[in-house]
Amino acid sequence: MAGLRLGPLLRHVDWETGTGATVWVEADRPCEAEVRCADGAGGTARTWRIAGHHYALIPVAGLRPGGETAYRVLLDGEQVWPLPDSPFPDSTIRTPAPGTDSPGPAPVRVAFGSCRWAAPPSDASHDPVGPDALDTLAQALARAPELPRPDVLVLLGDQVYADETSAETRAWLAERRDLSEPPGEQVADYEEYTRLYYESWLDPEVRWLLSTVPSCMIFDDHDVIDDWNTSEAWQRRMRATPWWRERILSGLMSYWVHQHLGNLSPAELAADPLYAEVRAAEDGTEALREFAARADADPAYTRWSYRRDFGRTRLLMVDTRAARVLEEGRRAMLTDKELIWVREQAMDGLGGAPGFPGPGPEGPGAPGPEEPGVRGGYDHLLLGTSLPWLLPHFVHDVETWNASVCGGRRGGRWARIGEDLRQRGDLEHWAAFPESFDALTDTIAAVGGAPGAPATINVLSGDVHHAYVATPDWSRWPSRPPRSQVRQLTCSPVHNSIYASIRLGFRFGWSAAGRALGRVFKRHGRVPHSHLSWHKTGGPWFGNQLMTLTLQGRSAHLRLDQAQSDPAGGGARLVAALETDWAG
Repeated sequence: MAGLRLGPLLRHVDWETGTGATVWVEADRPCEAEVRCADGAGGTARTWRIAGHHYALIPVAGLRPGGETAYRVLLDGEQVWPLPDSPFPDSTIRTPAPGTDSPGPAPVRVAFGSCRWAAPPSDASHDPVGPDALDTLAQALARAPELPRPDVLVLLGDQVYADETSAETRAWLAERRDLSEPPGEQVADYEEYTRLYYESWLDPEVRWLLSTVPSCMIFDDHDVIDDWNTSEAWQRRMRATPWWRERILSGLMSYWVHQHLGNLSPAELAADPLYAEVRAAEDGTEALREFAARADADPAYTRWSYRRDFGRTRLLMVDTRAARVLEEGRRAMLTDKELIWVREQAMDGLGGAPGFPGPGPEGPGAPGPEEPGVRGGYDHLLLGTSLPWLLPHFVHDVETWNASVCGGRRGGRWARIGEDLRQRGDLEHWAAFPESFDALTDTIAAVGGAPGAPATINVLSGDVHHAYVATPDWSRWPSRPPRSQVRQLTCSPVHNSIYASIRLGFRFGWSAAGRALGRVFKRHGRVPHSHLSWHKTGGPWFGNQLMTLTLQGRSAHLRLDQAQSDPAGGGARLVAALETDWAG
């Protein structure tokens, strides 16, 4: 009898028709995987094999729009989910009701965060890094099913930590190989990556949460290694390291299997030649390995970024790690091809804007940005980028200074000093790629100034182990400023350490003193003047936390919840640290 090793994960729910979904599972042997819903909907898929593991992404058809149905998972006809004696409610699939008449548009709730170290506490009564925000959300929803449930969970990177393993995982690794040999206590190959996903997704609360709330995911550095693709010098050094090739190929392969495939719609999966090849093969390992090698060698070879539309809310999840151009003098966060794709997807359905010919039905004669009353194809744009666009001012200024001196503006000696500081200080956010920062800013301004511009443009980010809200100031912008309300929303970590140095550093980064010192760095680096400024309008907050955006009509509501130990006992609870609204 086949057994369920991991999952189920409810991944894609069809917002266009409200009738379909996909469910991801891993079985312990080849089998037929099936989802049966209480309302009669369902689907089947045969497992496919990668490195001795058996997976299936099950398409579910026949769902009722605007409904909610419990589901079961069967392998070769035997039920394997829900688990026997599960303390959680039934896993369900909830669908939207597109195109129905109603008093007003239904809200879309998007919960997001990043950086979840999944290591279980050695003492069940005390977690040294504090309560896990995903665990706490799951417990709240399980105890009170009437609570508003996220329509999607957006996980912005560091879903697993390949370079920071738990005590349990280190003991398991020691049984496989000699940890005195590189890469030591870090993971080395595909099998060891699967251990990280088991540790993370077999957590009972998270397993249930991911089975009933759809999810969108993207990698960040720790999914592969800290500061992955910082610079050309970093990449050259890593590629000369004997264990690196197996690590990077295994990281990309495991990401494709566990995270990337579930981000895609059934139509995108059907058009994916690699997915077809892997499913058709007796063993898809070599095909996937060859793909990973090409993806690592050429940032333009494949696209990890993707688009999801939730009614009149559009999510563009942007790859800010594997799509980088690292050659000094040509450095870019995104390849030209990737940047064009982001711009096209953001403009799709809107009218024209400077430098962006309007793809919508209005054509070249569409009303200009100054003409009101033009409604575009969506009301809210979410740009999911693991790395924040708008950083604390001191951090931003130091990174732009560093990019300038590394590029040779202060001579060879400073270039060498700058490269050493870049790698030691994690100076590799958008600000460290100044032309890409400007290109993203131009894109946001163009989208926000187009006819039919969205009411809000929200950049969703994580990585920096604190949460904040930043608002750009367009008063010095050389062209027409966007009409859309634009925010940088940063939320991290979901579950990780918050060192005192991090708290002090980022508080200083936002301070007036930090801003003044940053200007000194910019002058030394001969950094060109920027037309964009911004100010912090919320935070910084430190702790394990999640943000939730509720988008309805042309309005947005933001709530930040922190996971805190319940002083009355009984685990943890989510405590609101912020609630705020804005509208376009």
